[in-house]
This record gives sequence, C-alpha cells and structure tokens, in this order.
Amino acid sequence: HALCRGRVVRVPTGTLVRVVGTELVIPCNVSDYDGPSEQNFDWSFSSLGSSFVELASTWEVGFPAQLYQERLQRGEILLRRTANDAVELHIKNVQPSDQGHYKCSTPSTDATVQGNYEDTVQVKVLADSLHVGPSARPPPSLSLREGEPFELRCTAASASPLHTHLALLWEVHRGPARRSVLALTHEGRFHPGLGYEQRYHSGDVRLDTVGSDAYRLSVSRALSADQGSYRCIVSEWIAEQGNWQEIQEKAVEVATVVIQPTVLRAAVPKNVSVAEGKELDLTCNITTDRADDIRPEVMWSFSRMPDSTLPGSRVLARLDRDSLVHSSPHVALSHVDARSYHLLVWDVSKENSGYYFCHVSLWAPGHNRSWHKVAEAVSSPAGVGVTWLEPDYQVYLNASKVPGFADDPTELACRVVDTKNGEANVRFTVSWYYRMNRRSDNVVTSELLAVMDGDWTLKYGERSKQRAQDGDFIFSKEHTDTFNFRIQRTTEEDRGNYYCVVSAWTKQRNNSWVKSKDVFSKPVNIFWALEDSVLVVKARQPKPFFAAGNTFEMTCKVSSKNIKSPRYSVLITAEKPVGDLSSPNETKYIISLDQDSVVKLENWTDASRVDGVVLEKVQEDEFRYRMYQTQVSDAGLYRCMVTAWSPVRGSLWREAATSLSNPIEIDFQTSGPIFNASVHSDTPSVIRGDLIKLFCIITVEGAALDPDDMAFDVSWFAVHSFGLDKAPVLLSSLDRKGIVTTSRRDWKSDLSLERVSVLEFLLQVHGSEDQDFGNYYCSVTPWVKSPTGSWQKEAEIHSKPVFITVKMDVLNAFKYPLLIGVGLSTVIGLLSCLIGYCSSHWCCKKEVQETRRERRRLMSMEMD
Repeated sequence: HALCRGRVVRVPTGTLVRVVGTELVIPCNVSDYDGPSEQNFDWSFSSLGSSFVELASTWEVGFPAQLYQERLQRGEILLRRTANDAVELHIKNVQPSDQGHYKCSTPSTDATVQGNYEDTVQVKVLADSLHVGPSARPPPSLSLREGEPFELRCTAASASPLHTHLALLWEVHRGPARRSVLALTHEGRFHPGLGYEQRYHSGDVRLDTVGSDAYRLSVSRALSADQGSYRCIVSEWIAEQGNWQEIQEKAVEVATVVIQPTVLRAAVPKNVSVAEGKELDLTCNITTDRADDIRPEVMWSFSRMPDSTLPGSRVLARLDRDSLVHSSPHVALSHVDARSYHLLVWDVSKENSGYYFCHVSLWAPGHNRSWHKVAEAVSSPAGVGVTWLEPDYQVYLNASKVPGFADDPTELACRVVDTKNGEANVRFTVSWYYRMNRRSDNVVTSELLAVMDGDWTLKYGERSKQRAQDGDFIFSKEHTDTFNFRIQRTTEEDRGNYYCVVSAWTKQRNNSWVKSKDVFSKPVNIFWALEDSVLVVKARQPKPFFAAGNTFEMTCKVSSKNIKSPRYSVLITAEKPVGDLSSPNETKYIISLDQDSVVKLENWTDASRVDGVVLEKVQEDEFRYRMYQTQVSDAGLYRCMVTAWSPVRGSLWREAATSLSNPIEIDFQTSGPIFNASVHSDTPSVIRGDLIKLFCIITVEGAALDPDDMAFDVSWFAVHSFGLDKAPVLLSSLDRKGIVTTSRRDWKSDLSLERVSVLEFLLQVHGSEDQDFGNYYCSVTPWVKSPTGSWQKEAEIHSKPVFITVKMDVLNAFKYPLLIGVGLSTVIGLLSCLIGYCSSHWCCKKEVQETRRERRRLMSMEMD
C-alpha cells in the first residue's frame, strides 16, 4: 500500500442542480497523493434524511447495495477514472430519486489517520420545464438568391421553480462541418461565430427576441456560404453560490436554407481581325437573372495564350462598381447600356495580337453601405489577329561617280521609289554591303560596310571602321528617300560589287521602332582595268660639244600613260664615265625640283659655285638643267630621274611611277697635266712620344705649269689597323687657300699640317701615342687656272698608304718605377732599424744586480 501523508478528498462545493433525464457527473480527487499506484474510491448515496447507502466502488465488486446493482449493470451508473488520484461518477438519465447527498471516500491502511478521507456534495434534481421548438413544423426549406434577406425563429421557455437563465446558439450544418453563427449567452452577451464577426458588426447578421419566448436570426444579405441546415441550441443555466451551472441543453432543427447561384455569363466575339494602325473594338455582353440592385464590375485582360489563368496576362482596363474607369494608355472602356461594355484600343500593332478576356463581377449592397460579391464570370477568349499592311517600295542603286583610276572618288546613291502604305509611322534606314569580284564559281560572302538602326544610329563594319574614322568612307542621307555612300580615295582593293538594303521601320506604341521589311537593291560593279603606269623620259643636249668653263645644258622631255593628272618631280644625277677609277659606281645627286616646283640643292658641295647649277620647268612635261662654268671634274654621265605623282585627297600626292632618262655625257678633250700623289716618311717606326713626320709629294706630268697656276686641296687620312679593313679617319686638311682644319681626337698627341713647298705637304704627329699606329695616306684635289682665268677643279687623287709603327721604350718605361721602389724600400728599412733600436734601449731595458761572491773561501765540491 502506498503511504498517504496529509491526504484530502475533494468533490465540487455547493449544490449540483440537474434536470430529470439529464446526465449527472460528479468528479472526486485526492490531493497530496504521491503513491505510484491507482487510488481506490468508494461512493455512497443518502436521500434527504436517510443514512448513506453504498453506491459504487473502484476496487470492491460487492460494495454497491442491491438497489443500485441493476442500474450499474445497465451502465446508467458508472465510475470513470481520469487519473491515479481522480475519478468521476456518472449517472445517466437522472431521476427525482437521485436527489440527495453523495459521498466520495478512500479506504486507508495508514497506521495513523492524517487528513480527510471523504467528502460530500448535495445534488438537486429538478423537473424538465424547458420547452424548445421551431417556428414551424416540419422545418421549412428556404430557397433564396444570393443577396436576398431571410429570417429564422425558434421558441424557448422554462417553467423551473428556480431562477434560471437561458442561453441560445444558432448553428449551421453543411455536410459534416458545423459553424456557429451567433450566440446569446446566459449573461445576455452576443458572440458571433468564426467568420461572422464583420457581418455581425455591420448589422448584416442579427439576433433579436420576439415576444417572451421567440428568438429571431436575421440575415439581410444572403451569401453562398449561408447555405445549410440551421439549428437552434438552447441551454439552461443556474447560479449557485456565485457560480454558473449548465443544467440542461436542448437543440431543434429550424430550417434548411438553399442559396440559388446567380446566373452570370459574359460573351465576346470569338475571332476578330483588325489592320495595324486601326482601332480595335470589342464588346462584352452580360447575361444575368438578377434584376435587383446589383452593380457590375467589368475588367478586360490580354494574354498571349488562350488561358487567362496562366501567368503573363495583363489588365487593359477596368470599370469598378462605382462606374470609374481605370485603363492603360491607348485603351478605353465604355458603358454602352446596362448589359454591354466596349473595349477600344487605338493604333493597334502586332503586339496587340492575342487573346482578350472579359471578367465580370456582380456586387450586391450590404448593411451599413458595404458590398459583397454575389457572382463572377469570365468570357471565352476573343482571338484578335492584327493584319499588317507592310510598306511597298522599290530600291535602286546607281553610281553617280565612277573611278577611272585608283585614288579617284566613288559615289553611290541608294534611292527609295514607288513607296506605298508608307505613313508617318514608317521610316527608312539603309545598310551598305560589299562583295568581292570572283571569276570562279566560289561563293563569296558579303561584307557589311555600315548599318543604320531605327534610331538613326550608324554602325560600321570591320572593313570600313578605320577608313570611316579617317574620313575616307562617308555615309550620308541627303533626302528622306536617298542615301549616299562616298569613297574619297578608291583603291584597287575597293573594286567589286556594292549593294544597299533599305529597311522599313514601324513606330510602336511605346515610341520604339521595329523593323518590318528589307528590300535589296541590284549590285553596282565598281571596276577599272589595271594597266601598268608608263613613264618615259628622254634627255638631249642642245650643244653637243663645249670646252671647260662653258655652260652645260640638258633638257628632259617626259611622257606618261595610265597615270591620272600627273605632276612630275625631277632629280639631276651625275655618274663618273666608264673607265674613271677615281670613284667607280658612285651616283651623285646634284639638284632636284619637286611636284610643287620647289628647287633643292642635293649633294652639290662646291661653295664657289652655289649658283652654278639651275633646274627649271619649261613646260608641264619638259625640264631644263644648266651648269655654268663647267670644270674638268664635272665630267661624267648626267641623267634626269623623273617621278610621276597623282593627286590624293586634294593637297596630298601619291607616287605613281619613276623613270630614268638616257645619259648625257660631259667629256673634256684636253691635253692638260697629269697629277700623282705619294707619301714618304723618314720615321716609319718610332718610339712612343717621338715625332712622326709624313710628306705628301705631288708630281706633275705632261705640260709644264706655272706654280701660280696650280693649287691643291690636301687631306690626310689614317686607318688605325694593320690592314685596310676599317673606315679611314680624317686627320687634317689644308685647302687651296691655306686654311688648315684638324679633327678632334681622343688621345694626347697633336697634329700639324703645313705646306713645305709648292708640291710638298708635311703632316707631323707630336707626342705620338700607341693609338697613332696604322696606315696613313693623303688625298689631293688639284686646281688649275685656265687661260680664261677661271680655276678648274681636277679629279681627286689618292696616294698609297704608309704604315707607321709606334714602339714602347722599355728602359724609360721601367726606370722611374724601379727608382721609386728602391727608394721606398731603403726608407722603410732604415725606419724599421730606428724603431727597433729605440725600443730595445728605452722601452725594454732591465737592471740586473749581481752579488759578488766571497773569494776568500773555497767553493764546496757539490756546488754547481
């Protein structure tokens, strides 16, 4: 047995009141019970003034009295355990004899009694005086339309001798589901059911009393959710010691309400075709069986698919129940009559092709200016097809300028003609293409040159991008129906077929442009035959023979072919005649005249004859060259090098061809002196620092000349290598007027050049260095005075080289280092001896005191 400490048995306090025929439930529980097993309970009953009789027990089968055995067997009296320490006494179909006191007790096995082991409650049984009934029998069936009002009534009255209160609840059944509509509590408060709160507060659902025993449920606007069977549930309550007890409850079926659905249909045309740019007019016809105060709400929607429930549909216009229209741009919604609504779409385009739906909702007025939807319907889709009248036009391409040569301009005009159906919402743009000429059957793709979008934006292709930026390709639009393409400078690579594509663009409702049509032109072939440019130059000499000092004249006649608008530039060249070994294969540029007739001295370096050469333009194709006071050194072959230039881009020129004329020779038949030059040195091998002397000796053969009629330009050159594989270096020069010019050098030796005699010139190198070795030679240009008194320049002559060796003086090179070494060694040795001597006498000196031995005695034999 479990131990119980301070055990208390409890039953409801006060008096329990029940009505005959109802069920009595008395709970009993034990507090402060901590045992693990179930607690046993015994119930006893005592009628008014009698002793307690055993009624029922949870653990002893023979506990009940014989009077209650039969009711226990029938199940009218039973015990129901709700917990280990709690039990309920149930008495079904309470009778007046069940009025009295009921005692709940727990048997105890404790050694000492602690607490209360029983408790008693009084039960009163009243006669059934509650009468509940419907307003009519059998319960009627009400058939209503949505939005119509209805009322339901039930009666409830009680003749109880005690002061009781009635509570009433209206409930609707729709299949297995039950919903509370509106309740009146025993305390006189109204409680709307779930979903009826707003309708109750708006006054749409009300509960009123009619007379002393009738209760009326009023619904001003029936909804489809109001359909079902309505019950009136009445409960009777009594207050005992400040607590309310429900003593009985009765329910009665009042009526069945059937809400007839509102008939609503929306019809639209099935298929509609409209031309682009025109108006679309759709009518939505409404059919309904409602004639009362209802208001329609109409909405038009558009979808690409024939199902309005799919995503992507959009609302075009809406007419609300207050007849206010809400529409998008270019859309209007009108109310023609009570059952007809029109949708008007202006300026339709291809984007308006699709399916249109008419959505209709009927709204009925409710209580307190509220509205509720009673029906809605969606029409079948109205398929709308927008037919487009594309603009009809032709495109022609012609070449207004055709090039005959390279660098000529090319101009193409692309025109739009015979335009039909081209209204204000159509604009034209152009695309230019190029296709190369092919003689074979291979397919050649077209290359895009430029394309124009609907917003006039011009985009270049890869072929034309750079040339368009450089201004060589020009794309323009002179008129609304004419597009031009110009090539400022047509090249050979530009030859081929050109064609244009004119696109028609249609303006959309959102002000954007959509391409609707392309028309191709026939190609235009830009081609010219490529023939080699021919340039021929002929030179002639008006005076075939002349002597030195006279004027040389040469004319050059130019003829060209396959060159566009040529201009010529002329360059006069001179070559030494064949057999002249002084400067073989050397071409000298003398004077030039460019295509703009600007004269320029090229390599004419004779300062005394700066104005001695003239080149002039006689005619467009003829030029004349003159050289005044010719000299023997001017002998050679003279030519005209002519270049033909073609104009490019106005002031620019392109070289077309170059040709060289036949040579005109200047040959002086003279028996003048012959000059030779040689180099001699008495010191071909010197010691560094010694003087190097080099003599340039000129000898004259042939006719004897007066020394005053001769002059020389002498230049000394050196090649600082054992062979002649390096370039010669100019050392010093002395012109015929006695002016000496010496080149700068990177070492210390100095140069001097002097004229020793008429035919000898001395070059001296002072303080020679190792870098002064090498081959030395002199170059001599003789000048001879002619009988006319002018100086004639002879051909330049060169001497053979002489090799100079610079040696090093070994004795002098090592003399000073040896003397310096011996001197330093002697000084360092003497200094070391002096430091050692001083250190031994003053720094490391010690005094040693010796004791004198006694010599008066003999030393012992053992002493060392």
